[in-house]
Amino acid sequence: MAIIAPSLLSADFLNLQKDCDMLNASEADWFHLDVMDGRFVPNISFGFPVIERVCKATKKVCDVHLMIEEPGNYAEAFQKAGANNLTVHYEACPHLHRNLQQIKSLGMKAGVALNPHTPVHLLSDILHDIDIVLLMSVNPGFGGQQFIPYTIDKIVALKQMIADKKLNTLIEIDGGVTLDNAAAILSAGADVLVAGNTVFKSDDPSGTIAALKKL
Repeated sequence: MAIIAPSLLSADFLNLQKDCDMLNASEADWFHLDVMDGRFVPNISFGFPVIERVCKATKKVCDVHLMIEEPGNYAEAFQKAGANNLTVHYEACPHLHRNLQQIKSLGMKAGVALNPHTPVHLLSDILHDIDIVLLMSVNPGFGGQQFIPYTIDKIVALKQMIADKKLNTLIEIDGGVTLDNAAAILSAGADVLVAGNTVFKSDDPSGTIAALKKL
């Protein structure tokens, strides 16, 4: 069964408590929190104060996705803020192994995100150290974009790599996930669906989460 991780980037920032309460009462598994620094991606989202309050408002997994440069400088602060999973971008980490070891030493699950142009085979030598691979299925930085179709091929290739190495690494898909394409994404081998606008812009967010969960 898929893990559903609604992205709070699409939530109502003036009513975050209301949206957190909705997610807590829903079938959502994770809270997905996108952190943007205006440098690695051309947008700025939210930081430690918001994440700390959100993590305190739930007992569900807080899945923090860092779209920032030099993520190693902030890993400990995100752990203190309540992150359970911490995902860094391959493209932002020239010393990726060191970053993963740091995250794990702090007691968090370690994730690696790949931008749409980054091939999955680049993770081959380090896949055994990764708990979650997050495939960006849109260009990072903004919500509401359309799913990039060749992401399906990347999911299939990555799933085969994981199987060949007999690992339990999760595949997380972030960007453009809808009720129309989610089944195909899961069939290709994905484990975690990040859904922002699909959930928060729907007339029935809890019902949309339930529908994704049933796929």
